[in-house]
Amino acid sequence: MFSRDRWNEILEALNGNKFRTFLTAFGVFWGITILVLLLALTNGLKNGVTADFGDFATNSMFMWTQGTSMPYKGFPKGRNFNYKIDDVAAIKDAVPNLKYVSPRNQLGGYRGNNNVIRGTKTGAFEIYGDYPEYINQQPLDILEGRFINYSDINSNRKVCVIGTDVIKGLYDKDEEAMGTYIKINGVNFMVVGIFKISNSQGDNQQEANTIYIPFTTFGQAFNRGENVGWMAITANDKVSITSVKQQVFDLMKARHKINPEDERAIGHFDLSEQFQRVNGLFTILTIVGYFVGALVLMSGIIGISNIMLIVVKERTKEIGVRRALGASPWTIKSQILQESLILTILSGMVGISFAALVIWILNYLLDMNGPVENFANPSVSMQVVFTALIILVVSGVLAGLIPANSATKMKPVDALRID
Repeated sequence: MFSRDRWNEILEALNGNKFRTFLTAFGVFWGITILVLLLALTNGLKNGVTADFGDFATNSMFMWTQGTSMPYKGFPKGRNFNYKIDDVAAIKDAVPNLKYVSPRNQLGGYRGNNNVIRGTKTGAFEIYGDYPEYINQQPLDILEGRFINYSDINSNRKVCVIGTDVIKGLYDKDEEAMGTYIKINGVNFMVVGIFKISNSQGDNQQEANTIYIPFTTFGQAFNRGENVGWMAITANDKVSITSVKQQVFDLMKARHKINPEDERAIGHFDLSEQFQRVNGLFTILTIVGYFVGALVLMSGIIGISNIMLIVVKERTKEIGVRRALGASPWTIKSQILQESLILTILSGMVGISFAALVIWILNYLLDMNGPVENFANPSVSMQVVFTALIILVVSGVLAGLIPANSATKMKPVDALRID
């Protein structure tokens, strides 16, 4: 039940020595501020690092061929081989729980030789031969036109989708690119789409310097035939690609007569596995943040407990009078606990508010000055705020528990004798 007299007593006790109350509260304020800021900075680091994965489906892997390291069925060690387009259908049929299997071929690179011409302008760009499904694995923001479709695949159309930096390199300012032609290694392609990478913090220059063309057209135009340079494979949402990738490897080894024990012949990069490792690292960092913040907060709680012991000693005669007038031990104990809780929660809430202000300033500076490598959007969730509040309540109770017990152990007669 709310008691105005009780609250007046609590406020009077806290205001009795304002400087001492301030120093005591500062320990809790600083502890909860450090806790929230540590978690926010850890989250900002996590956001920055995981952004390097881009929007590529994190339940995916890339797979390519390498030289064999073991002889097998009459074939020598060191044999090179290529995936074929039939391998894609075989993987889809034989391995369940796969969402996308996208064959890919690649040509050139923006740091390589010039491979694209338009009029008098030339440039070196990444050229990819892809299927329409790839846009589901690596989301692209289509600014104009469209991405590759199956009509392009079936008809071997010489069309392309170009990145924003391709336009900067091959077109004049404000010049319309849609419907124009560019020449890739001597073959003319019509621009049917313009894109940018969505929410990427990786190598933006390389990504924006990319051109996509139909996979079948790539094979025909650049003499790749049925060869597949590499594949991007994504598992269903509830299945980890890590759990099914060995089935894919075993199938490819059987189809290309590779020793089942040969671990080098098939190269791969498991994005899901790497992503889980990163998440695991930041889970550990979050635990460390809670641990360090809790230690700093504990020093503040110990300070409050010590001060409350002093307060109890200073109010010994008052407590004795209350006991002599019939106040129960629980009444005395509850007042001490309430004073401790109020001091802890108020100072903690100010600490949370201050930490929120610092986080807002950090995000404002990041927005003003642009992204920082491996760091983005430092923040904490409401769950963290609620956890901090729970920590404050528990800490307040613990801080007042020993002084409260000490107060209730005093006999009224002994307390009244103390000068």
